Order: sequence, then C-alpha cells, then structure tokens
Amino acid sequence: MKKICTYNVNGIRAALNKGMAQWLQEENPDILCIQEIKAFKEQVDTAIFDHLGYHHYWHSAEKPGYSGVAIFSKEKPDHVEYGTGNSLYDREGRVIRADYKGYSVMNIYHPSGSSGELRQEFKMHWLEFSTEYVNKLREEIPNLVLCGDYNICHKPIDIHDPVGNKNSSGFLPEEREWFDRFVGQGYVDSFRRINQNPHEYTWWSYRANARANNKGWRIDYIMLTEGLGDKVKFSRILPDAKHSDHCPMYSEIDL
Repeated sequence: MKKICTYNVNGIRAALNKGMAQWLQEENPDILCIQEIKAFKEQVDTAIFDHLGYHHYWHSAEKPGYSGVAIFSKEKPDHVEYGTGNSLYDREGRVIRADYKGYSVMNIYHPSGSSGELRQEFKMHWLEFSTEYVNKLREEIPNLVLCGDYNICHKPIDIHDPVGNKNSSGFLPEEREWFDRFVGQGYVDSFRRINQNPHEYTWWSYRANARANNKGWRIDYIMLTEGLGDKVKFSRILPDAKHSDHCPMYSEIDL
C-alpha cells in the first residue's frame, strides 16, 4: 500500500515557515508531489527532508519565484524524468515523473488561465498536449498515477457556486469538456472513486473569508490509469493543513 499525496504549496519557503515540515512528519506519505514551489532547490534548506527520510527531486521554472514542481519519495525511484521534452512548457517547470517497479508517479502543475485570454489559450493548448503526452507514455508505462493541481473543477459538485462561476477560468465549459474526454480515455479520479460527498474542496480564494466559509474549488487531483482504479483503498482531502491557499489530498493505493 502506498500513501500518495499532492499539494500545491504556493511557495515552498512560505509553506515551511507556516509549519509544513511538521505536517509532513505527522502525515508521513510515501510519496509527496508538490506544485508551485516558487524556488530553486539551492534556495531551500532541504536537510529537513533528508532528516524525514525522503529522496527529493526538483524541477523549477526558469523564471525565479514562479511555478515549479517536486517529488519527495521514501523509496528511491528507478528513474526520474524532468519535463516533457517540450521547452515551451518545460521552462515553466510543470512536470516531473518518478518511475518505480510496475508504476510511475507523475506530478503535473497545469497552467491557470485566470490572468487573461493569452494564458487561457496557453492552458487549452497545454491540455491537449499533455493528454497526448500521457496517452503515449501509457503505452510504455500502463500504470500511471497523475498527481497535481489541474486548475479545473470537473463537475458542479466540485465547486461551491457552479452557476456564478460558469464563465470563470477553471470551470469553463471547454475545460470541463476536456476533463470529460480525459476521463473517457481511461483515467480515474481516485478521490471520487471513494468519496461522493459535496463541499469537499482543495483551494479557496484569499478574498472574502472564502476558506472559513468553505467557498472553495476542488482543483487538485490524483488521477489514475483505469487499471489502478480498483486499487484505491482510501482517499481524503486535508483542509486543516493551512500552509497555502490550497490544501493537500492523498490516496492510498495498493501498488
């Protein structure tokens, strides 16, 4: 059984200052995928992660203080792949993958389109590219665990106000249609495989006391290739972890 966790930390240095390391020690996942690290590895005191028994691998964006992903793993992977081979996306530090015997864990930070039309267009192109990339990878590695901040609420149950946000990036019809197609190609939402409850969110705006009122969005996922769907034993969102505007979620998978 592997406990796999995904967490957009919105700046790892800020998250560590808010007690993330203690949380990590207590939660003790086998694999932690973090997004939006907003730092280069050499800017972070990584000794705490060594002390907790993690091998850690970082893929930072070229632009300082922006984006970036990392994987922390108790077991040393057989191989780590940095990026996708497409420099347009890799310069933003959006993908890192750790390969293990019989399965791989990919950590993906999908772009946000909320800053305007150009980035929304970039996001939609990325979604098509990443789907093609993952589908091709799947031919080589059938058992994929796709962790990350997808920046999309898939269904109305995943957002506090589906009517009011129908024209908001992250809940646009074309984004949700992409998610439908993605699932239709044989990918399983590990959380929804276990939990059908409403009002379960992983991100809240800093505005209008949204978190205290649980006016949130579920945009962080652990997706699985369908052969792993029945291997999910437990999945949970952890809203009490408050080191970021996101919260972590994890799934326990019989790998």
